[in-house]
Amino acid sequence: MLGALLVLLGTTACLAQDLCTDETSEGFKVRLSIKTALGQQAYVWNESEMFLFRATLAFAMRQHFKNNEYNVSSILVCNETQRVSFHFVVLDPSDSTQLIQKTAVEAAVRKSRHRINSAFLLSDGTLEFLQIPPTLATPYSPATPPWLIAFGVVIGAVCAGIIVMLVSSLLGPKKGKGEDDDEEEGGGVGRNGIACDALDGACNGGFSDDDRLTQM
Repeated sequence: MLGALLVLLGTTACLAQDLCTDETSEGFKVRLSIKTALGQQAYVWNESEMFLFRATLAFAMRQHFKNNEYNVSSILVCNETQRVSFHFVVLDPSDSTQLIQKTAVEAAVRKSRHRINSAFLLSDGTLEFLQIPPTLATPYSPATPPWLIAFGVVIGAVCAGIIVMLVSSLLGPKKGKGEDDDEEEGGGVGRNGIACDALDGACNGGFSDDDRLTQM
């Protein structure tokens, strides 16, 4: 009984090794740059970190397929290097001899990319799925179109100019009717009824009808 179990485990290990290679068409290569991302606070990559990676991939597969049959054992890893790079494939939970198609795995990774990055404190540039392009941020679209903002500014400036002109015309100095008549006449009347020249303001006594002035 024990011998049969050991043979079964050995066969499973060999099968897994055959399924996960760098030449597997359904596999992905992953490269992590932990020191580049975290500097002095970089952590050491070990078996526990690899277990976490496999768990996050199983989580992504569950989220994408809405299938709770995916587990850590569904994620096979091979060709691991000290520079923290490796290949992985995903086994079909209903048939461990079959691999999940690459397009399906890629869709699952894209859907949970932020959660995977957050688990390792990394980003798309420091946790790279080499066959999966980085996730692009959603382009920012303002609530108000730029042309509408510019149009509003121009209309506001025009309205402000019109208001200033109207207020200036209403508050400007007004001349009385009497002042206008004095400006239209050539001269004015000085003291004692003597006619005065409006040009230089001098009064000419020769044009006065005052008898007191003629007697002098």
